[in-house]
Formats: sequence, C-alpha cells, structure tokens
Amino acid sequence: MIPLYHDLHIHSCLSPCGDNDMTPSNIAGMAAVKDLDVIALTDHNSCRNCPAAVAAGERLGVTVIPGMELTTSEEIHVVFLFPSLDQALSFDSYVYDHLLPIKNRPEIFGHQLIMNENDETTGSLDKLLISATNIPFYETGKLASSFGGICFPAHLDKSSTSLISNLGSIPPDSTFYCAEIKNMEHLHRLKKEHPYLERCRILSNSDAHYLWDIAEPNLQIYARSKHPADILEALSSSPVNGA
Repeated sequence: MIPLYHDLHIHSCLSPCGDNDMTPSNIAGMAAVKDLDVIALTDHNSCRNCPAAVAAGERLGVTVIPGMELTTSEEIHVVFLFPSLDQALSFDSYVYDHLLPIKNRPEIFGHQLIMNENDETTGSLDKLLISATNIPFYETGKLASSFGGICFPAHLDKSSTSLISNLGSIPPDSTFYCAEIKNMEHLHRLKKEHPYLERCRILSNSDAHYLWDIAEPNLQIYARSKHPADILEALSSSPVNGA
C-alpha cells in the first residue's frame, strides 16, 4: 500500500458556480504544483469535462478520477467516482436524462463550459446543472454499483445540500462506507451525534470552485497503486478504525 495525497471533490468551469479559470489543464496543473498524487473532477450532475482532465493529468503525472457531484431529488449532494471514463460518461448520460428540465441562464447562474484537453471550449450544456435530479438518495448506492463506481455523501457538516442537513439524520439502512466532512474539527461531534459514521472512512476534500481552493497535500489515503480502480477499492472497504 502506498500513501497518496489527494483531493477528491473539485469543480471545473462546467459547473455554473465554478470559476472560468477552472479549466481541466489548470486544475491538473495546480494539483501538480501542490504535489497532489490524485484528484477527482466532480462537476455538478455532469462528467463532460472528465476526458480533458484525465488527459491533462496524464501529461502532468497526476491521477484524475472521473466523477460527479450528483444532486438527489432531496437536494442532497453525493459524490460519485468511477474507475474509467467509459463508466463515468455512461453515468453522465443517465443523469442528464434525470435532471430537471430547467434551462441554464448564464447571466444569472454562470457558464457551463465543456473543454477539450487543450482547454479550448467545445460546447456547453443547456440544462441547469445545479438543479436537482429525480434520483432519490436511497438509490445512490445501488446506482453507483450498477455503473461500476462508488459514491459517498458530500460535506456532511454543511448546513445545506448535505445528507444530515436535508434529512436530519443518516438513514440506518444506508450502505456507504465512506463519507466527506468539510471541516475535520467537526468529526468528533458528528460521530457522537451519528454513530453510523464510526463504520466509515472519513474524507475531507476542498470542494474547490477556484484554483486557489484546491487542497494542499495534507491528507493521505492508502491504496495499492495510483490507478483509479485501486483507489476506489481502498475507499469502498470499511476501515478498521473508522477514519
């Protein structure tokens, strides 16, 4: 097992709330400058910039895991990660069909830019990506598995769009073994209030929308290699000590 500095929740300029400087190459470049080993591109309800980000990461020696931050029908944010681009893009098509038919207004919400590996704009998406889908939270675990990936609830300590804030508690029949907390200072309180988290591997990612917010190399995960499949395997196993 090798230690890997990581940031597994990053938005590009495809997310309407993401800065336009968050291009795939810029993101991979900043990760390389900060000596991160692995990152994940997780735009709101879309994986369309993952191919360019993966290619940029390969040039710069940074593993880029293709992913998405899904918004469920309860407006809960859930991070999905996939071992391959094909699986991520298949999931992307599925989610876009389940996204509410609300048209983006760039002058209000921001642009939704699709980029190629040279950071050239190749298109945009019409549906507003920060809208909810009609996919309920209880389906997310099985849905991730059906597309060959994993998922975990995002920023549990956030006062909105989190599993705890929107449902009030963690459903006892949940099946996730990984969870994200924005501020690790909240971990002890959250574990005390929600004992389910004792069985989870706890991550803290940047949820970056701007280049300077991408995480510093402070936290590590251990995996057999830098290959996305090995990293996802490490994340999906229940940790002995819960963190």
